[in-house]
This record gives sequence, structure tokens and C-alpha cells, in this order.
Amino acid sequence: MISEKIILGIDPGTAIMGFGIISIKKGKMELVSIHELILKKYPNHETKLKYIFDKTLALIDEFHPDEVALEAPFYGKNVQSMLKLGRAQGVAMAASLHRNIPITEYSPKKIKMAITGNGNASKEQVAGMLQSLLKLKEFPTKYLDASDGLAVAVCHHFNSGTISETKSYSGWDSFLKQNPDRLK
Repeated sequence: MISEKIILGIDPGTAIMGFGIISIKKGKMELVSIHELILKKYPNHETKLKYIFDKTLALIDEFHPDEVALEAPFYGKNVQSMLKLGRAQGVAMAASLHRNIPITEYSPKKIKMAITGNGNASKEQVAGMLQSLLKLKEFPTKYLDASDGLAVAVCHHFNSGTISETKSYSGWDSFLKQNPDRLK
């Protein structure tokens, strides 16, 4: 029986990317760390993607998560923004798979529903509920992107053992088998 499980949650972004890490010990959830990667200062999209990959690997190497959960890109009005978010998510996925860590994707609505019970909750409502769930006196970061990364990790914990609206991959082979349309 596993005595502890570490989950890394990632909210992909190209301006700010949020990361939250939780530990599950005997069914009890505890905040390990929360980070944000500020990407606004980098000159181009390619440089941002490199930093996303490097930061994801660094967090994996430091905290040794058993599983990684990511927020799936959502369809918005701006196709270019969605494409950039998809690339950011793909780079984080690649870093996780590079270290052979299973990954699972969750839609933004599913994450909000898991945390607050309302799939249309605001970022502030999600952060407030996380503060309550994790029994934090104050929230450890000012960036809601970081709290979104934490929300993905908590959502994954709440959904462990259930399958619905999520995609899980244990490695590149698993990813390619479940996504044959992405193979060219």
C-alpha cells in the first residue's frame, strides 16, 4: 500500500503558468508547494516554451510527484491564444512523460466543479475553497494562476479511481494509442 502520493497540478499558460503540489497521506491532503512561472518577460513564444519545459522538469526532479494533472485548454474566441495554450500544455506533458510520470487532463469546468461544486465558479471562489480545504490561514500566492494549478492537483485527488471526462497517459505509447489523430 502506498503511504504517500504526491500530485503535481499544472495550469498551462503563456503569461503566467501555475503549479500546485499536494501530498496525500492516509487519505489526508496537504499543501506541499505552490509556484508560478512568470513568462511575460520573455521575448518570444519559443523561449517561453523552453522555460515551461525546464520549470516542469525542475519541479518533478525536486518533488518527485507520482502523478501529474493538467488543465486542458478550453476553446475561446481567439484561436491563436488557444494554440499557444495548447503548446504550453504539450510542453508540460512532454516534460512529465520524459520522466515517465502518468498524466491526466481535466477540463476547466470539471476542476471548478470538483473544488466548489459549481462548474462556473470564479477563480477567486476556487482559491477561497482551496484555502478552506487545505486549512490555510492565508493563501500563499497572489497569482490566481498558481491557485488554478493547485486546483488541478486537488481535482485529480478527488477524482482518483474514477473515470469521466479525463484522459490519462502512462507514457508516450499510451498517449499515441489514445490520440492516433495527433500522429502524422
